[in-house]
Amino acid sequence: MERKENIKELVSQMMKEQEIDGLADLQEVLKEMLKSGVEELLSAELEDELGYKKYERKTKKNSRNGSSKKTVRSDYGNLELDIPRDRL
Repeated sequence: MERKENIKELVSQMMKEQEIDGLADLQEVLKEMLKSGVEELLSAELEDELGYKKYERKTKKNSRNGSSKKTVRSDYGNLELDIPRDRL
């Protein structure tokens, strides 16, 4: 129940800060939140795979190699994601 209340507080705060006046504005904010969330998950997955965080000294052969753009479809429209890459 606490999580649901936290979400309601966040939504209320976001709607005030982002000046969301209608459904189109809300969808645009949700689209950006989805994009940010997916990119954060992809970055965490690469961090877990490599065994070190971004900007840390690497101890393995495999390392980060920038990112590439990829467009994916979602319920909120097309999202252009920055997909992190690694290399051996």
